[in-house]
Parts: sequence; C-alpha cells; structure tokens
Amino acid sequence: MSLKAPWLKNYGDIPFELNYPDFSMCDAIYEMVKTYPENVALSYMGKKITYKTLGEKINETARAFYAAGVREGDVVTICLPNLPQSIYCFYAINRLGGIASMVHPLSAVGEITFYLKEANSKYAVTLDLFYGKFEESAKECKLNTLIVTSAADELGVIKKTAFKLTSGRKIKAPPKKPGVLNWNEFIKQADSPEAKQIAFPAKRGNDPAVILFSGGTTGVSKGILLSNLNFNALGLQTEVMSSFKIAGMSVLAALPIFHGFGLGVCIHTALMGGGTSILVPRFNVKTFANIIKKDKPNFIAGVPTLFEAISRNGYFDGVKLDFLRGVFSGGDTLSPELKKRFDKFLDDHSSPVHIREGYGLTESVTACCLTPYHTHKEGSIGFPFPDTYFVICKPETTEEVEYGTEGEICLSGPTVMLGYLNKPEENADTLKVHKDGRVWLHTGDLGVMDNDGFIYFKQRLKRLIITSGYNVYPSQVESALDSHEAVAMSCTIGIKDLYKVQKVKAFVVLKNGYVPSEELKQDILNHCKKHIAKFALPAELEFRDDLPKTLVGKIAYTELEKEEAAKAVI
Repeated sequence: MSLKAPWLKNYGDIPFELNYPDFSMCDAIYEMVKTYPENVALSYMGKKITYKTLGEKINETARAFYAAGVREGDVVTICLPNLPQSIYCFYAINRLGGIASMVHPLSAVGEITFYLKEANSKYAVTLDLFYGKFEESAKECKLNTLIVTSAADELGVIKKTAFKLTSGRKIKAPPKKPGVLNWNEFIKQADSPEAKQIAFPAKRGNDPAVILFSGGTTGVSKGILLSNLNFNALGLQTEVMSSFKIAGMSVLAALPIFHGFGLGVCIHTALMGGGTSILVPRFNVKTFANIIKKDKPNFIAGVPTLFEAISRNGYFDGVKLDFLRGVFSGGDTLSPELKKRFDKFLDDHSSPVHIREGYGLTESVTACCLTPYHTHKEGSIGFPFPDTYFVICKPETTEEVEYGTEGEICLSGPTVMLGYLNKPEENADTLKVHKDGRVWLHTGDLGVMDNDGFIYFKQRLKRLIITSGYNVYPSQVESALDSHEAVAMSCTIGIKDLYKVQKVKAFVVLKNGYVPSEELKQDILNHCKKHIAKFALPAELEFRDDLPKTLVGKIAYTELEKEEAAKAVI
C-alpha cells in the first residue's frame, strides 16, 4: 500500500473510469493519516483535530468497542449528531469489521426500536439528551451495551465548562447501571490488556459496512446495506466530479451523518481526500451563517430548503463568499426558480461558483449524477459519475426507451447497494439483471436522458396525482408555483374528489413582504395557467407559514396528505 495513496492525482477532464482500492473505509482514512498527518481532519466548535490525532482516536475507540464485546460482523447503532465521537465510532466499528447502523437522534422511541430490531443491533451509542428513548426501547429489544456521550466530551476544558453551564445544564447524566457506559468509562476500556493485543481483521471492498435507513416518506422505512466499496467509490467519484483536489480544502458538514449525503459526501469524501470536515451538530440559519463567515468552507452541500433559508435572511449581508469552490444541492428537487435566486445570491456575495444540482438515492449511498462544473442545462441534474451508467426504461420493465422519452431511471455502478435488509422480494424488484448482464438499480423515479447524456429528473414514480384520468406530476405544478414572484416554496398533493377521483391541492409559503389574500391567490393561479395544463391546475390553494419537513429537510408531502385525509374523515 503506497504512502502516496495512488488513487489521488490532479484531475483535468472527468474520466470515465477510476481505480478503486479493495480495502475498508477505515483503511482509506489511514492512508490519509500517513499522507497528511498534520492536516486538519475535523473542526468542531473551534477545536481542530489533525489526521494523526484522528487515527489515534479511531484506534482507541476500536479497542474500547472490542473490550465492550463488539466483534467482526456485529452491528453497532450510532444515534448521534455530527460530533467528533460520531466519526471515531463510525470508523472504529469499520476497523473491527463491524457494521455501523446510522440512526437519526430525533427518531421516536418506536422508530429506534424498529431500527434496533431490523438491524439485529445489540450495541448502541447515543447522546445523553436521548438516553431516555433508548431506555424505553430496551424494554422491547435487549442491548448488550449502551454507550452515552455528551456534546461536550470532545471539547476543551473552558468550552466544556461553558457548555455545562448553558446548553448542558438541564441534561441529566445517565444512571449507573449494568450495560450503560458513559463516554469516559467506555474509552478507558481501550487500555485493558485484551483490547491492547487485538489484531484487527483485514476487510475487503465488497464486505458489508454500513446500514442506512430510507427516510420512510413512502411506505415502511427499509434498512439499506452498503459496502466499503460503495463508500470508497463515492469518495473518489465525488472528488473527481468536484473538479478539485480536496486535500487541504474544507467541507461544511451540516447534513446529518445518518443520511447518505451527509455521511458519504461531507464526511467520508472529505476525509478520504485529505480535507477538513467542519462538523455542525445542530443546524439553524444564524449558526450556519456564523460558521461560514468564520471557517470559510470551500464546499457546501445541502438540500433545497437549506438554500432557501440562507437566501431569505440577512445574516450574509456584506459577506464575501469568494472562498467557495463548490455548492451542491441534493436530497430533493431544486426548482429552476430557486436555482436562479440562489445563483444571484452567490453572485451578489462574490462567489466564483454557482449551485450545482445532483441526483442520488440511499440505495446508491447518495449522489451518482451531478451538473458539470462549467456546463448547465436548465432542469437537468447533470451526467453520471465515473463508472456509473444510466438507462431509462419503460416503467416496471427492463426495456430501454429512446433518448428524449420519459421512463424509469435505472443505474449501475460501484455505489449500488448490496441490498435491503430482510427484504428478498423487494431486492428482486429493485436490483435486476438486464440483457447486458449488469445488475441495475431500478430507482422508482421517472426521468429523461437527452442525446448528450444529460439526465432530467421528472418525478417519483409513486408520487402521482390522477385527476379525471390525467396524470399530474406534483413537481411540475410546484415548479410553476415556485416561479411566481411571491412564492418562497410550495407543495402539491392529490385530495379526494367525488367527480375527478382526485384533485390537485397546493400549499404555498410566501416570501417575506407578501401577505395572503384572495387577490394574491388568484394571481398565483393565473400565473400557473401560463405554465401547466388546465387539468393540472390546483383546484385549491392554501397559504401556510411553513411546510412540514422530513428529518433530512425534504418537504414531507405525506404529512400534508395525512392532514387532508383526516379532514375527509371528519
């Protein structure tokens, strides 16, 4: 294994193929520990952690897990925000040959119980703030060991004291009981004779490494099993697609680590490339703005609602963003109107780059398609990553359609998941062998490919409104609504109608300075008439102060559907 990490090089044009190391995610990080020991790997509330220190912390945490009973193949649940401990645990579990199951710390007790059972996880790490939820879950599923940490555990003495006197003042320490360890007790176990003598197993690229859970916005949440190769390939592909060598640059990690976008891009890509990951444990616009002003990250990745929030406040007044080298949007559809607004925001703040839209799904870790650095086609999500192939098929078949024809987006490449946990039938429906012999992931998304190979996302296949026999795709209606000067964001759903079966209802959040009125409502609807067919026009339009969001910041249209269904029953 070379000290110079042989896959790193200066990139010119985007290559079609890359060489992928056949080792673990943790091995990739240790390559950077050897290559850039003094580079800053993690930045957390002013604390800087070098690659040398990161390597030592991962090793120490791995020994502590071993002392706690974790062995090769065991599943350990990580239910933490973006903290240094989260990163140590993630790579330490990988170093032991275990599988990290990533869970959002704001999950409800029932969800945590489901995740623990589904992954067959007997070990977990969580924040002291959320200890009570795991205590409740433990009544239904036995945990061998629960490790409880604090947001202050990796801070210096002064900041730790300040935290305990402010934010941490009301947080109770976990009780002293068998099977529950606080962070310091857990780490001390690394010094046991047994832990010091451990021989770490050699892991290969195709070995299972991570479980991520689908957002659950449609149907039941599913555990998605991903390999070392899936993450390592993503890291190399993302660096190439960024058009920059990441070593010495910084990535703002505000997206949560339970999600493929946050974990795969903001953490693993940054660390695999020798860059700095700036950890943001809790997002709010003011804090986010302050971190950007202070730390000057080179890369920012986020969901559309994040960019909407940034562009609607005054925290960036007078701030130059000339340090930016990449701004990436994913996780949900970026409307053309929001892109125009945010690109203007970037221009007004001296940014040398515009926002670049990507496409991906947890079944391929995250992004697998991205708008090129210097080229943009309106409405396009760009072209595929190296070694990643896209075809458009007639829905629910393996039959490819012509360029320019709408169909189901299917993809094949090194980031495609190993499969769903405990779901053989869904695996058979989702991972299909086509006549070329490749395994293709059928995404359940509708899209189009043009003659230049650019992909256009149209709509989730299952999110469809059928009114009077006509198919209405909510994203098209939302795009028309969002292009009105008064609209900040929108969401459309189908509601029951005795005559049409379903009719379109729109929910609209107005920009600052606009007041809901019947006149404005009619003006918005008249505007939509210029852009969408008559049958697709909203039959109802409701103004809202805000729209419900999923845990990753997407607009939770299913919550709106539930609200309307409840009204219908009443």
